[in-house]
Amino acid sequence: MHIDKSYVLNLAEEILSIPSPSGYTKEISERIIKEATSFGLHHERTKKGNVLITMPGKSDKRIGLSVHVDTLGAMVRSINADGSLRFTTIGGPLWATMDGEYCTVCTREGKHYTGTFLSTSPAVHVFKDAAKKERSPENMVVRIDETVKSKEDVEQLGIGVGDYLFFDPKTTITPSGFIKSRFLDDKINVASIFGLIKALKDADEQPAHTLIFIISTYEEVGHGAAYIPDLDEMVAVDMGCIGDDLSCTEYDVSICAKDSSGPYDYELTSLFKTLATQNNINHAVDIYPYYGSDVSAAMRGGNDLKGALIGPGVHASHGMERTHYDAVQSTIDLLYHYVMKP
Repeated sequence: MHIDKSYVLNLAEEILSIPSPSGYTKEISERIIKEATSFGLHHERTKKGNVLITMPGKSDKRIGLSVHVDTLGAMVRSINADGSLRFTTIGGPLWATMDGEYCTVCTREGKHYTGTFLSTSPAVHVFKDAAKKERSPENMVVRIDETVKSKEDVEQLGIGVGDYLFFDPKTTITPSGFIKSRFLDDKINVASIFGLIKALKDADEQPAHTLIFIISTYEEVGHGAAYIPDLDEMVAVDMGCIGDDLSCTEYDVSICAKDSSGPYDYELTSLFKTLATQNNINHAVDIYPYYGSDVSAAMRGGNDLKGALIGPGVHASHGMERTHYDAVQSTIDLLYHYVMKP
C-alpha cells in the first residue's frame, strides 16, 4: 500500500489551522465533508453535528473508525472593569503552557479580535509572585488587542459572555519529519484516516467490511460518540500517550489495552498487536492512566460493540504537542491491515 505523505501532511496542516473547540465545529465539519465528497463517499450528519462517512466493503459487517475534530479551547466568562477578559475552560488544556499564548476572540456576530492569555501577575518588574503564581483560569486573563479601558469599551466591540476564544495552534512541520502543534489530538488522525481512504482509492482496493468513519465533535468534553449507528466493531483513532511508565515513542503506533474508562476488547486489542507484529509495524502496547476516548463514550452510551483504541504516539498532550510522521504512517499501515482482514 502506498501512502501519499504530502497529502497527509498538507491536509493535517490545513485542518489544524481551522479553529474548532468543542461546540464550534461547523467550519471544520464542512471541510471534512468536502474532502469525503472528493472521494465519492456518502456522508450524513447527526443532530449534534457528528459526521458519518460510509465506505462500502465486501461484507455487511460494519466497522467504525472514530476520530474527533473538536479541540480544547476557552470561552469568555466575564469582562473585568479594566477591559480584560475572564474565561472558562473547554476541555482540559495544560494551563501552564498557555501563559503568553496568542488567541482570537470570536463574537456571536462573527467579529474577530486578537489577544493574549496572561497571568494576572504578568511582569517580573512589578509582581513579586510573577514566576510562582499558579497558571489557571482563576489566575489568568485575556488581554485583547484593542483600545479598551473599561468593561463598557469591550462591550461596544460586541464581545460578550459565551464568545469563543481560539488558541493559536502554532503548527510547524520540520524537515526531519516532526509535526508539532496544538491539537494534534485529534486532528492528526483526521489526516490519518483520509490518508487511508486515499491509499485505498489510489490502489482501487475495497475494504473487507463496510467502514463508517465517525467524525465526532464533542470528544474533548466526554460525549462525542455516545450515540452511534449500529456497528460490530469500533476503533477510536486518537493520540497515543508518551511518558512515565509507558513504552510508546513519537515514532510508534500505540495500542491501548486499558485507560481510565476500563479495558478495551481483549480480542480486538490482541488482533492489533498481532497485525503490527506480523507486518513489522513499529508499535507499543500501553495503559493510559488518565484518558477516555470516543469508544469510552460509546460504551457509556449503551452501544453493543467491540471497541479498541490506537493512534500515533504524541508527546506533551494537551500542551505543545509533537509527533513524528513515522508514527502517523505506522498508524495508517496498521489500520490498512485491519480493514483489509476478512
